[in-house]
Amino acid sequence: MIKVNLLPVKRRKKAKPLPSFLILTIAVTVIIGVIMAFLVFFFNSRLSDRKSQFAANEKKIAELREKVKTVDDYEKRNKIFKERSGIIETLSKNKSIPVKILDEISSQMPNGIWMQTLSVSGLEKVDVSGYGFTNTEIVSFVDNIKSSTLFTEVYLLESKSTEIEKMPLYMFKLTFKIKV
Repeated sequence: MIKVNLLPVKRRKKAKPLPSFLILTIAVTVIIGVIMAFLVFFFNSRLSDRKSQFAANEKKIAELREKVKTVDDYEKRNKIFKERSGIIETLSKNKSIPVKILDEISSQMPNGIWMQTLSVSGLEKVDVSGYGFTNTEIVSFVDNIKSSTLFTEVYLLESKSTEIEKMPLYMFKLTFKIKV
């Protein structure tokens, strides 16, 4: 006997092969994902290296600024020291000038003349004021100062008659320069 199966047989459908463009797209996506992950890791590591190098450079710059500040302070102190040293040398070199001036003036001063004030301005200009009994003594004093080898440009600025304690005197003002 023949048997006929009237029930439909469930046939399995053959699995359709995946289309090649889908496989290719998935493969390209995976490869691009791997490349992107590698690039992210690579650039993150470079960024962290750069940040650490930047921090190290900032620290080094701070140290160098401290050294520059120290050098600047040293230069300022050195400049002040040199200025003070120069002043001290100038003072020590010129400390004998007032003694020489007074010695020369006293040796040139005739009897009957006395000084009231003596001022030295800037190591070269000298102003003298004083009194004398007669005008000829004052003129003699000016002539003596003019003949001195230490003084130049001697000028008698003023000579006028005055009276002090009922005694007639002549007040004078004299200016001259020191030969340097």
